[in-house]
Amino acid sequence: MSHELQSVLERLIDEDILIPLAGIVMVVFIVGACQIRKVVTGNARERTKREIAAYIAEGSMTPEQGERLIRADEKRASM
Repeated sequence: MSHELQSVLERLIDEDILIPLAGIVMVVFIVGACQIRKVVTGNARERTKREIAAYIAEGSMTPEQGERLIRADEKRASM
């Protein structure tokens, strides 16, 4: 290990910076993971709505059935 890297690591440990820094990194990671989850979930919902619209357009599903499916998904999402 180089002398410079070793001195930086020693300063991090000696100056009580390591624990707050680790906490900040964890918070940033958790917030980022939550945001990614929201984006993926939103994209999946929109894809489902497009698929339901396609089934309605081809006639294999009535608009009432599609509406019930969309409402069921919205109820489940709000829980």
